[in-house]
Amino acid sequence: MTEEFIIHLMRETFYTILLLSAPVLIVSMIIGLLISVLQAATSIQEFTLTFVPKLIAVAVVVVLTLPWMMDIMKAFTVSIFQQIPTVLH
Repeated sequence: MTEEFIIHLMRETFYTILLLSAPVLIVSMIIGLLISVLQAATSIQEFTLTFVPKLIAVAVVVVLTLPWMMDIMKAFTVSIFQQIPTVLH
């Protein structure tokens, strides 16, 4: 196992994590921002108001992007398993 291989593996791992978490994080951030603007405009300062819409939005995004996420995870896993013979030599 060389240093270049480990760096490549870590880079691919972080890229995959970023790619998989981006849709959920972006939607959560947008919903949070919209609710914060609504709370500021209406002077409602209820802390629990942000949780339910975010939870629903994140659940919808996960359900809609799950096939794509599974394809990305499958491709990453296959790539790792294909690299095993090259690491052992």
